[in-house]
Amino acid sequence: MKMNPLIFIYICLLSISCDKTENSSEINEIEPTKELVTTTIYIAQTVEGVNVQRPVIIQTPENIDLSINYPVVFAFHGRGGTNISWVNKLKSFTDNGEFIGIYPQGYLKSWNLGTEPSKADDVAFVNSIIDELKNYKNLNINKIYAIGTSNGSGMVNKLGIHTSHFKAIAPVVSQLMESMPILDNTKPLSVYQFNGAADTTIPINGGPRFGHIFLDALKSAELWAIKFECSLPADVETIGEDTLYIFKNCNDNKEIRYLRVENGQHNLHKQNPNLYVDIWQFFKRF
Repeated sequence: MKMNPLIFIYICLLSISCDKTENSSEINEIEPTKELVTTTIYIAQTVEGVNVQRPVIIQTPENIDLSINYPVVFAFHGRGGTNISWVNKLKSFTDNGEFIGIYPQGYLKSWNLGTEPSKADDVAFVNSIIDELKNYKNLNINKIYAIGTSNGSGMVNKLGIHTSHFKAIAPVVSQLMESMPILDNTKPLSVYQFNGAADTTIPINGGPRFGHIFLDALKSAELWAIKFECSLPADVETIGEDTLYIFKNCNDNKEIRYLRVENGQHNLHKQNPNLYVDIWQFFKRF
């Protein structure tokens, strides 16, 4: 039986169209072209009608191993601080090629959690940074983590709630706030929260401060654990005078940890030289 010539032509055209569709993802996929090197990049953003260029430090080993795609660690300074402060804090890790450090600068030296001097959309800012990082060779965009201290700690909590970029976050000397609840659509991630029992800047038991109402630190960790359906109650370990709460068996193999540092104050990182070592060991598991 002979096929109608018009039907034959239609089938051929359909076949060509399908081939193009199947290959379109390959055609549209853009390979990273920028070489990885220690530098400062600038991300354009409009804040309250003003166009600004916001600096972001990229910190790398001196010699990039071209056979490696490095994990990425964002670090967010506290209110009144600068991104430069992270360079020496994390230099041993970046020098050794453990990860690439990404240190954004808060607008007006703060991160906008609702009552800060900055009114910048910092979630959009971080989204733009990650879009830019996709242009760089030798980065593992599937392994992104974030550390924050004080106001920067609130920022990593906000990013954990509102984005799905991060495998794990470490909020240091701050906790969740009433004004920033975990959402129904928040994706599972691992959290290692640190608080000092002697902190007079952001009280470990929660309460009003800087225009926010902070939750009790342990309650904050428990809310993450409840959201991600971790095993309750937490496993509790005593480390010297400090107490570590571990919530295991969470969704997507995540884990929530909370370390109560008994004599810890707001400058917790200065009192604990191994703080960032502990955080990086935690991050690497996810």
